Amino acid sequence: LATEAGARLGCEVVQGYGMTELSPVTHLTPPGGYKPGSVGVTVPNTELQIVAADGESLGIDADGEVWVRGPQVMKGYLNNPEATANTIDEDGWLHTGDIGHVDADGHLYVVDRLKELIKYKGFQVPPAELEDLLLTHPAVADVAVIGIPDEEAGELPKAFVVASPQISDQELLEFVAERVSPQKRVRLIERVDEIPKSPSGKI
Repeated sequence: LATEAGARLGCEVVQGYGMTELSPVTHLTPPGGYKPGSVGVTVPNTELQIVAADGESLGIDADGEVWVRGPQVMKGYLNNPEATANTIDEDGWLHTGDIGHVDADGHLYVVDRLKELIKYKGFQVPPAELEDLLLTHPAVADVAVIGIPDEEAGELPKAFVVASPQISDQELLEFVAERVSPQKRVRLIERVDEIPKSPSGKI
């Protein structure tokens, strides 16, 4: 989307990364150094680590939770020490709740939210990955993927799609199945007129 928007506007469309608790950024795109899909590199005086569910710090290109530490990290949530302790550990690392990885050049790629991961038969399935894939289909205008309860699998990936009536649900299911591993396949599709979003564009 950034590449297409940049071509249409005749400029470079770049990204940054931050959150209210990080007042406000930890990553920015360096001038002329944009990589499609990246939110940029770690800003000065700031540390980053990608951490697995077991607390192990991960290496290059491995997906895990994004942890950051630096002078811009908040002191805590006002009058809520429990919430603060759940977000910032004893060593000062803020656990963002975002899933991402870092490439060999130090660029961060945020791929999903920890809370939104779909648990399919013990596998973790990122909804954003499936949304991004479905959006590459020319008949799909918008999409949102969620996990729905299933007795056997735990959760099944379901896609809500805004798409041309000329494409069938089965064709969309096969489009995804041909491009992902078996556990990441979308199992159900529901047609909608639009995807509800916040003013900032969050589903």
